[in-house]
Amino acid sequence: MNIKILGAFAAVALLAACADQKSDAAGAGTSHSIVPGSQEDLVANVGDRVFYDFNKSALRADGKATLDKQAAWLKQYASNNVQIAGNCDERGTTEYNLALGQRRANAASSYLKAKGVAAARMTTISYGKDRPTAMGSNEQAWAQNRNATTSVR
Repeated sequence: MNIKILGAFAAVALLAACADQKSDAAGAGTSHSIVPGSQEDLVANVGDRVFYDFNKSALRADGKATLDKQAAWLKQYASNNVQIAGNCDERGTTEYNLALGQRRANAASSYLKAKGVAAARMTTISYGKDRPTAMGSNEQAWAQNRNATTSVR
């Protein structure tokens, strides 16, 4: 009987310790721990990617809104340089998707240049369909993979 009581106390103590760790972990992910001007800051407070329609490299309105925020962020952190990577979904040939990814990266870069970001602070690259962000062969995954992603360098 004493073993059962001791076991119950041990279980309660273990649960209490787990609850404390969860509350600590929840606080660690807040914007208070993000370093201003870092990649994490860009992702959390601005957005690091813009999305494209199928077979298109023209910026959509939501992409322009994200790039407007990126331009303001880059002006605030003038020492940061970025790389813009164009990505595609899995459909199409490797060659076609590399070219389309480059057009997407160039479209994002050109928009940022027009908003006052110096060209010397940006590089572009195309990964075509080689670096999917979402796995799957359906429209939901493909829509996530048609993007241009900005990374702090």
